[in-house]
Amino acid sequence: MQFDVFSLFPEVFQPYLDISILKRAIQNNLIQVRAHNIRDWATDKHHTTDDTPYGGGGGMVMKPEPLFAAVEDVLGAPPTCPVILLCPQGKRFDQKMARELASHPRLALICGRYEAFDERIRQHLATHVVSIGDFVLTGGELPALMMIDAIGRLVPGVLGDGDATQDDSFSVEGLLEYPQWTKPAEFRGWSVPEVLQNGNLAEQLKWKRQQSLLRTLEYRPDLLREANLSQEDQDFIAKYINQKFEESQS
Repeated sequence: MQFDVFSLFPEVFQPYLDISILKRAIQNNLIQVRAHNIRDWATDKHHTTDDTPYGGGGGMVMKPEPLFAAVEDVLGAPPTCPVILLCPQGKRFDQKMARELASHPRLALICGRYEAFDERIRQHLATHVVSIGDFVLTGGELPALMMIDAIGRLVPGVLGDGDATQDDSFSVEGLLEYPQWTKPAEFRGWSVPEVLQNGNLAEQLKWKRQQSLLRTLEYRPDLLREANLSQEDQDFIAKYINQKFEESQS
């Protein structure tokens, strides 16, 4: 899988790509990341990529000419792969979107700077407008790295031969992942749950499902509205809530 990133600061990417899992994935030719400097396609002597906004207002706006030239020169005109504009006004990036985008052999990511993009970039160049959350950063480089990491780890072989992503948070019917422990079985008087040590796979699977439900209920109850819950799941949650209510009344 290939990522083409368009940025005013392409040097940001290499340090993160030079470590750990993504480094091995690149060395094994499972993914490729090419960072392109948008200024290389600016035609004036100052390599200008921004200008003042029509209608007034604070900040500068990224110009359309260098970005269109950069993307079309690298990807062709029109591009045949998804072109993702990273912007806090976009659709929220999540694990479902990561899996959908991982099905493409090539993705382009446009990193903004300054106040905004010229609207023609959004309307006529980008195929997707994506946000990583309801907050504003100084640029799109960190969101681009987050997407490369989240999508890249879903490429077959990146995490090894097995599917190490199948139990990830948000991957199992939209629930958060169950809690995990490792050796030693006891540390400072805190013990690993007995069910995880008894070797009974059926009990362990049931326990993990229930723990996913409880963790989602505690941290992201909004996810339960979209989750595919069995009657057993619903009964378990109702029993837990009733128990907590009774405890609070005693």
